[in-house]
Amino acid sequence: MDLHIKETKQLVAEEFSEFFKEKCTTGEDVHIALSGGSTPKIVFDHLAKEYGADIDWSKVFLYWGDERCVPPSDDESNYKMTVEHLISKIDIPEENIFRIKGEDDPEEEAKRYSKVLDEQLPKANGIPYFDVVMLGMGDDGHTVSIFPYNIELWDMPENCRVAKHPDSGQKRVTFTGKIVNNAKTIAFLVTGAGKKEKVTAIHKKHDGYKEFPASLVAPKQGELHWFLDQDAAAGL
Repeated sequence: MDLHIKETKQLVAEEFSEFFKEKCTTGEDVHIALSGGSTPKIVFDHLAKEYGADIDWSKVFLYWGDERCVPPSDDESNYKMTVEHLISKIDIPEENIFRIKGEDDPEEEAKRYSKVLDEQLPKANGIPYFDVVMLGMGDDGHTVSIFPYNIELWDMPENCRVAKHPDSGQKRVTFTGKIVNNAKTIAFLVTGAGKKEKVTAIHKKHDGYKEFPASLVAPKQGELHWFLDQDAAAGL
């Protein structure tokens, strides 16, 4: 595990953007699963501005680790956020973008997206794998859309499942742990004082830390990076 701790959220975004660019300039096709949230928004802005012209986007294929079951025009859509802050600012072929269709029936979409991953991604251990999976972590220790209350979804055999937000009940399509942990590189982007407690518990293995889905992220074949600001890392 590699820790990258920077003073501010902006500096975290800048360091991760450089990391992202390096992963995308190998000359090979690169399959990346994106995440939503406030930190990726800053990352995407910086990435487009500083490195948009340096990356051969024809070799970059974009997916999402989870998506709210809303139309792509909805302000809660992770896809819409990515379009506004990254995709609209770079020259990436439309056929390289594989969005989760949040407007469709959730159960059917989870099955469809599972099939997309099976068909589009290379495989290792007989399982589709990403070159990079971006992850966030909530104040409750959730990652993708697997929460402490539905942590059993992590070990489901499917590539994707339908989850519900524990408070709003909003449905989401999410990767399972099978896909997350098969990635070559996993990168958490976690910022803010609200994340300090769970970051500390997971990294110091405090009692009960395995109740947090983010603690289950452990790549089978690759690298695990945590990009943190000082507020989130204050307990380490």
